[in-house]
Amino acid sequence: MSIETGPVAPGHGRGRAPVGELRVPHDVLLRAPKALLHDHLDGGLRPQTVIDLAHEVGYERLPSTDPAALAHWFVEAADSGSLERYLETFEHTVAVMQTADALRRVAAECAEDLAADGVVYAEVRFAPELHLSRGLSLDEVVMAVLEGFQIGQDRVRESGGSIRVSTLLTAIRSAARSREIAELVVRYRDSGVVGFDIAGAEAGFPPSRHLDAFEYLRGESCHITIHAGEAFGLPSIHEAVAFCGCERLGHGVRIIDDIQVDGDGQARLGRLASYVRDLRIPLEMCPSSNLQTGAAASIETHPIGLLTSLRFRVTVNTDNRLMSGTSMTREMELLSAGLGWGLREMQWVTVNALKSAFIPFDERLELIEKRVKPVYAALMAERA
Repeated sequence: MSIETGPVAPGHGRGRAPVGELRVPHDVLLRAPKALLHDHLDGGLRPQTVIDLAHEVGYERLPSTDPAALAHWFVEAADSGSLERYLETFEHTVAVMQTADALRRVAAECAEDLAADGVVYAEVRFAPELHLSRGLSLDEVVMAVLEGFQIGQDRVRESGGSIRVSTLLTAIRSAARSREIAELVVRYRDSGVVGFDIAGAEAGFPPSRHLDAFEYLRGESCHITIHAGEAFGLPSIHEAVAFCGCERLGHGVRIIDDIQVDGDGQARLGRLASYVRDLRIPLEMCPSSNLQTGAAASIETHPIGLLTSLRFRVTVNTDNRLMSGTSMTREMELLSAGLGWGLREMQWVTVNALKSAFIPFDERLELIEKRVKPVYAALMAERA
């Protein structure tokens, strides 16, 4: 399938990208089936839920108790151009996610919100070690979240919809509990946990710091994705791929540093970029988030355009819906307006995501053939 990249428009700088003229209308993009591989549970709360949970646990440090004002604050606070400052916004969401009831509510609402956005399959990640301040154990945290996702999926089904939500457990790369979290992945691999991740500030905390966890997981035939190449460059990606056995790259946007584009538009790939492309290692790209953290300057100049044209295994994701004020539909709108993407490109990245999902092959194939391709075919026929 050919990918046609539209004209490049002037960049707009960092921040929540404005949506320009769409190649595909909003209502069509909303109906398009989507697959989401990179979404953080503690970055996707409803503003009203943050307020409600803060009241329940007596948390008094919220910058606002008005839902609209709080939503605006999160986006503005995350719009720093720094990954470290971006991560500070999570202090508020994590603070209100310290009880089993709170975790269940957040997970259930996450499933409902994603389904309403047209997501048919999602892998939502969270760090169990961040939710222990009120006495929960690691196992209790995981069980509460899994129960919440099931509640949300049941509600979606009862309302006539359908979504499948799987879970990734994340270890904090600046901490020292990655082996414990890896063991949790193995313990709950048959209950909805499909893989392992490390996240947090990249600089100073390379993936190889957690080799023990990665070697253990590889020995247990567990799936691995790693945040790499978001705020730090090629060394982080190299370690993730060469030493840690990652099957997907969380963000991976800095792989662009290993690609040179000549004056005539011809791209030359370095050894690492070639290796990532040749092995079809998926890139979990998050356009809006990348603008906020300074990993990209604009949607129009985001590396996703070049990487797509070079046939890397590109996927599109939300990262943190609350902090970026975004959704999967909005990410598609940005790419439609900024890069001229149409339904063929949207289907391509959706199929890429499902090919790369951490669920059995036959289940991936069923989602592609029954939930994605027929709907895209119908949407394209409408616009023919």
